[in-house]
Amino acid sequence: MNESIPGVHSDPDILGGTPVFVGTRVPVRAMLDYLEHNHPLAEFLDDFPTVNRALVIGVIEHFKHVVAHAPAAG
Repeated sequence: MNESIPGVHSDPDILGGTPVFVGTRVPVRAMLDYLEHNHPLAEFLDDFPTVNRALVIGVIEHFKHVVAHAPAAG
């Protein structure tokens, strides 16, 4: 997917291009792993204080938009 995700940055010089939250070195995947393992969002934010809640909510809202507008499987 070539779409830009608001609040997410990818740079080959930062973690080899892994998508991270803007202004941090925290991979977006870390947040997804927390949620996948039933950890509350508040725990993720406590463990990664360089990531603010507004950034996380913006990324989640983007994901919701992508899913809501995904073509139906057929």
